[in-house]
Amino acid sequence: MAELKYFIFFDFEMLCSNRGMAFEEMEAIRLGAVKYHIDSGKIDYFDKYIKPTQQKPLSKFCKKLTSISDEDIRNAPNFNEVFSSFLTWVGGVKKSRFFSWSNSDLLRLKCDSHLHRISASLITKIESRYVDFQAVFTKRVSKDNLSVNNALKLYGLSFIGHQHNPMYDAYNTLRIFLSFHHDPLQSDLIMLDRFIFGEMFERIDEVNPLVIAKMNKDVHTFLVNLEDIYKMKHVDKLLKQTKRLVSKYENILINRSGLFSKEVTEKVQLLKEFYADLCHSYKEHVKHSSKVMMLDEHIVTPMKQIAS
Repeated sequence: MAELKYFIFFDFEMLCSNRGMAFEEMEAIRLGAVKYHIDSGKIDYFDKYIKPTQQKPLSKFCKKLTSISDEDIRNAPNFNEVFSSFLTWVGGVKKSRFFSWSNSDLLRLKCDSHLHRISASLITKIESRYVDFQAVFTKRVSKDNLSVNNALKLYGLSFIGHQHNPMYDAYNTLRIFLSFHHDPLQSDLIMLDRFIFGEMFERIDEVNPLVIAKMNKDVHTFLVNLEDIYKMKHVDKLLKQTKRLVSKYENILINRSGLFSKEVTEKVQLLKEFYADLCHSYKEHVKHSSKVMMLDEHIVTPMKQIAS
């Protein structure tokens, strides 16, 4: 396998209308990207307009949103030519990992590549090396899907350049990635704010005692409302409640910053074990066509350990 040398962050601007358009019709009209050299930190830039197959003038909405004019794309190269230039600029698909802020950019790449009969195997290679960084960031840090601008604000950063310029959108996505990657402590503190407490901590030494207290309270409330026997049609609701509780705390186990104590991580692991056992028990009951599900003592034991 080729050595990983580059992180490629890319973004498309597409045909759009305030009246709505089918995604298949929203052809790319500009491709912007940045290439981050992993060894040196050097950044290269790519920005090209694309002439779509549709010859209609751009909508007023699209012109205002993207700052792209009919003149910009009238004599621009087509998608095939721009994508070929992009691949040359990338410098090797196998040496790269590709990122964008939401998978709509990957979907756009796949749609337009199919339209222009670009090798499906090539797109598959890119897709196998692709990361939807918005999805990663949402799961690990922000909880909610944020815009690039709002994600930057979590790290005290401001958007550089013009929004909806795809090269700048890609560059600012890289800035979020680098903040996430190089500042795990701040990332974990933001995660605690967004997932658990709704406020930022001023004192790091308060984190673990407050997480334990909050988790004990949540688990105690959960146990108070837990029943011994459930009709099967009601178990789905219990599973969803438990999954929400797990999602609230499970990022603590990653602990890239080393912020969380052994006691905290052990409690979160017990929570995950309870959820896993609950799911397994549910599947077994479904398998045997049970009408009710009993919660055995061994299933509930991890939750009681957390609350003790």
